Amino acid sequence: MGKMNYNLEGKVFVVTGGSRGIGLELARQLLEQQARVAICGRKEEGLQAAAADLNAGDNLLCVQAHVARAKEVDNLFQQVVDRFGNIDGLINNVGMNIATGLVDADPGLWNKIVDSNLNGTFLCSRKAGQIMRDQGGGKIVSVAARGGLEGRAKMGPYAASKSAVIRLTETLAAELQGQGVNVNCVLPGTIDTPPNREAMPQADFSKWVAPAALADVILFLASDAARAVTGAAVPA
Repeated sequence: MGKMNYNLEGKVFVVTGGSRGIGLELARQLLEQQARVAICGRKEEGLQAAAADLNAGDNLLCVQAHVARAKEVDNLFQQVVDRFGNIDGLINNVGMNIATGLVDADPGLWNKIVDSNLNGTFLCSRKAGQIMRDQGGGKIVSVAARGGLEGRAKMGPYAASKSAVIRLTETLAAELQGQGVNVNCVLPGTIDTPPNREAMPQADFSKWVAPAALADVILFLASDAARAVTGAAVPA
């Protein structure tokens, strides 16, 4: 089966956490479809490695940014607008999961997980929403998780923050409805990545979500093919 064409040529996308994993796969697929892409990451060396890997020249912008810091997010989006002129899509991909109970959880660890999964998604969506509202349209897609649908032991910060991403998605969709901005999220199960394989070596990897397959779902939601879809939480 050939790769899907989502008619993204010339579109401008921001992919958070785009220097590795799912974010890097998304950036690669967007660039293959002739989109212009900005990726952000916290480590300069990671961004440099991603830039060398993607080898996309002027169609790629790499910005060092911590998405849970408002000033860094403002700088990220300003750089994108200065470089490409507008923003057609935002993919909120940054996230983390560190297993910890709630009763004995370290508050610093709680804040770290919530910053990554929720606060960064809020700050980036807020800024993108302002730009897209003013320009008359755009797409925001966030990576939530199936684990955000219910609470489980040792998954408290992760489940709570990912559940909040679903509510944030619904709220933004309602606020921006009628202004040409679609806001959706995806709910993947376990993603088949090297870190997950290392952490769970006895698992059946065939039942996990392939990164390329998840990217297909996200790119559909980020395309005009999904123009009638907003406020959705799509299982993958």
